[in-house]
Amino acid sequence: MIVAKTPSEIREWVKQKRASPAVTVGFVPTMGALHEGHLSLMRQARIECDVVVVSIFVNPLQFNVQADFDKYPRTDEKDLSLCAEIGVDAVYLPSTEVMYPAGHETTVQPGSTAEPMEGAGRPGHFAGVTTVVTKLFLSVQPDRAYFGQKDYQQLAVIRKMTQDLDMGIRIIGAPTVRESDGLAMSSRNVRLTAQQRHAAPIIYQGLQAARAAFDSGERDTGALTSLVSSLYDSEPLARTEYVELADASTLQPVSMVNAPSVIAVAVWFGEVRLIDNIELQ
Repeated sequence: MIVAKTPSEIREWVKQKRASPAVTVGFVPTMGALHEGHLSLMRQARIECDVVVVSIFVNPLQFNVQADFDKYPRTDEKDLSLCAEIGVDAVYLPSTEVMYPAGHETTVQPGSTAEPMEGAGRPGHFAGVTTVVTKLFLSVQPDRAYFGQKDYQQLAVIRKMTQDLDMGIRIIGAPTVRESDGLAMSSRNVRLTAQQRHAAPIIYQGLQAARAAFDSGERDTGALTSLVSSLYDSEPLARTEYVELADASTLQPVSMVNAPSVIAVAVWFGEVRLIDNIELQ
């Protein structure tokens, strides 16, 4: 496994691999602090592609609060070891100075898919996501890129960007990987206190309650979201930021669930913000 630290280095390495006919390059972008969710994406890429590249970069452009960026866990040595165990061929590990050198000012602006939910509460977040993903795609030049569905809106924004800009990259969304109690795996989970961690599974319990109501015939958005919000309000350690139900493709709000939809939530436990979602179809 090689570790590349500049765009030209990883680009040249991929170019050499593509010298063989019909080589398929799979790419898993991450911000490090790898957990089983990331590893599942790597395993899928390893099965489906000839060459697997993973990037590790904590992107400052997508953080709205500097303290959140500063506290984001950085475990490069452990992450590189995990990548090697999976059988990753190359890791792209650029520094902030390499990704955003002095004078950098060009960004990629997403459209309406980025406006609700995360976009409403985190101005500029998805511009940071689309900018860094575009830069990573240009450096790695993959055929397939793998993302987890826990970040449902991010996946939708990247799919739209890839389509709109004719990038020719197949975006693959993989199911959310969960702990045994249902909590979606996230690098932020390590920041929860013991009490918060004990309470956090209520996030998925609320989503499951909405799905059960939907499966029983409930189609009204207000009724479904109120069911989830009420459950979260019953947990003293939880503070709900949003519970929203939207069209699964456009992420625009719907009043009734008459087509594939997603119910997405953001919940705070102290200073830790966790997101999750579940599809209704």
